This record gives sequence, C-alpha cells and structure tokens, in this order.
Amino acid sequence: MTLNPQRTLDELKELRALTGDENGAQRVAFTDVWTKTNAWYKQKLAELPVEVETDQAGNIWATLRGESEKAVLIGGHLDSVPNGGWLDGCLNVLAGLEVLRRLAAQGKPPVTVRLVGWADEEGARFGRSLFGSSACSGYMNPDDLRNLKDKDGIRLVDALSAVGIDLDRAREAGAQLKNAAAYLELHIEQGPVLESMNLPMGAVMGTFGVERHAIRFIGQAAHSGSTPMHQRRDALGAAAKLALEIREIAKRNGGVCTVGKVETKPGIVTAVVGQCDMTLDQRHLDAEALARMLAEAKEAADRFAAEEKVSVEWSKLWEIHPILFHPQLIEFADEAIRDVCGVSHRLPSGPLHDAAEVARAGVPTIMLFVQSLYGISHNKIEDTKEEHILMSVEALDRLADKTIAWIAAQ
Repeated sequence: MTLNPQRTLDELKELRALTGDENGAQRVAFTDVWTKTNAWYKQKLAELPVEVETDQAGNIWATLRGESEKAVLIGGHLDSVPNGGWLDGCLNVLAGLEVLRRLAAQGKPPVTVRLVGWADEEGARFGRSLFGSSACSGYMNPDDLRNLKDKDGIRLVDALSAVGIDLDRAREAGAQLKNAAAYLELHIEQGPVLESMNLPMGAVMGTFGVERHAIRFIGQAAHSGSTPMHQRRDALGAAAKLALEIREIAKRNGGVCTVGKVETKPGIVTAVVGQCDMTLDQRHLDAEALARMLAEAKEAADRFAAEEKVSVEWSKLWEIHPILFHPQLIEFADEAIRDVCGVSHRLPSGPLHDAAEVARAGVPTIMLFVQSLYGISHNKIEDTKEEHILMSVEALDRLADKTIAWIAAQ
C-alpha cells in the first residue's frame, strides 16, 4: 500500500461532520463529544495490526512493533476548543494514522512506531493546557490541578473520574516514554507567517516559553451614583490599565502578552467594581526575555493598584520554559518539506503544543507547520488549502522515514 493523503483529508471532513456544528468543532476534552471522537478514532485503529491502549492520563497509544524496541513517536491531539477549527490537533493524529497505515502495509519496520493522541492539549475547559503530555513528561503536579473548576463549577478531578482517569495516577503515563527515541508532530501554523510568505510549510525551531497567571484586584464595591470619582477604589480601573500596559511590555521585549478573560464583581451597571479577576498569558522564545516581561507586568500591577487604591494578588496558572527542538530533526524536517514543496522556512511556534512537553522529557523532538489561511485558528473559519493538507501528510511521511532510518542506524 502506498500513502494516500486524500484519505486523511476525507477523514478530517468525516470528523468535522461527526463532532462539529454551525459554530465549529466541539471536541472539548472530557466531554461526551470528546468521548465520541475517541471511539471513532479507535474504530480506525482497529483496522490496523497495532496494539491500542489508553494510559493513565487518557492518552491513546497505537503501537506498530518493529525489529527494535526503540520507538519513533508521531503525535497530536483530538480535543478542540469550544467552537474551534476543523484542523487544529486532529490533522496531526489523522496524518499520523495514514503514515502508520503505510508503514504497517510494508511489513515490520526496523524500529517500533507509535502514534499517540494526547488528552486535553487545549486546556480550554479548565485553563490547564497539555494535560496528557505533561502527565507523561512528569511535569504535571496533581496538586496544582486538584481545585480547578470549569465555568459550570465542575471540578477537574470529577470530570476526569467520569471518563475513567484518576488524577493521582495520571503521571504513571510516563512509562510510555521508556523507549522513545524521537517525536514528530505536524500541525497547522495557527498564525500568518507562512501565508504572508506564500509558503505551504515550515520547520519549527522550538516553542515559546509561557507564563500564565490569574490576577485579582480587590477594591471596594460602592454605589455608582453617590461615590465621588476621587474616593473610588475601582478594581476594574487598575485591571484596565494593566491590560493596556502588557501590550507595551510585549512590544518592548519582542514577545506576546494577552489578557484573555476579565470578570468583575458585583458586575452590575450601578456599582463601582469591588473585585476584578483577569488572566495574563505571556510568551517568548527567550527565557530571559520571558522572565523580564513577567517582572515588568508585576511592577505595573503594583503601580496601578496603588494609583487606584486597591490591592492585587497573583496566582500562577501554569508555566513552561522555551523549548528548542532537536537540530538533526530540524534538518530532516527541512529536507522533507523541500522534497514535497520545493522550499522550506524555519520559524518558532507561539502556540503551545504537546511537542514541548515531550521535548522537555528528553526525547528528540520536531514539528512541521502547514500554512493557515488568514492566520486564524481557534475559530470556526480556521482553514488550510486542501493541496497544502495533502502536501503536509506527504511531508510527515517522508520525515518519518528519515527519522526511522536515523534511529535504526544508532
């Protein structure tokens, strides 16, 4: 059997019809739609001569045994954000599925090849990204997640239990990386760089480090009509100033900073805001610059709190240091892209990916990006040209062959 990229495209459309609606993809982790997605995926795997298992963190592994126990991993995620795009995450898994089909049809490979579908890469429901891969890498601390709740007040531990996952055993998934010799991941770019350069694909140099925090400003709720402006302790005033300042912090340091959520209490039109909760997401490829951005944000928060006569509290949601990918695998990725597309480009990844967790577990890692139309993702209009999707499957296949040969020769 030869590689059939068209089948990947067809399966992506099949999954879109199964798990999306007029607002986009609805494969949010640990929900009924996510469970249905996993069942659909396992039906595809059942057609192959592979061993399928779900680990203690909910990650799904399909293993094609080779002559050596050394394993080349190909990975991605099937979960989405609410009202998400049709390609984010699932392209990785379904392209990897097609590569696995091709390899299985050719007989026993020289090394073991494993396809992994990571659980809850997005973190959309509970605010904690990379659940399955960080459990596997060992960098997930269950105590940091124990009290997380979704917008409906459901605890993460209860949502996990409902799908058969015990939070306190999730890190046992790390045993899956025992023989991992390389990790490959294909993903849509989710940004505008490749489209602006009119290039189909690029090789990823590494992923941005991330600082993600919850910030609470506490002032005094008061009547909006009877409280003079100079006597107000307006929590939203301080938060609003910080929301604007973090944009300037990002520009000064060459990174990106985002306030993604703001909630006020009492949250009525006739009251000065007594409490304002906001989130801050900061990203940079350089660790020192990332630390500097966080320090500047904290200094600014203190300054604005003093100006508005309020207090401020910080709570860390999550962090990951910048991750640089493996030099030899970057070269292989460049070669594979040039083989298929004629030209390649190297770029960093701003979004988080499971590849970062695998890399910091010590596994040589690489990612391929395929162009995103409009530079838009996490949105129902997310799209990639069909010819580029087909190219990306072929490039991943060639990368897999190059990596398998490299690992087998070691």
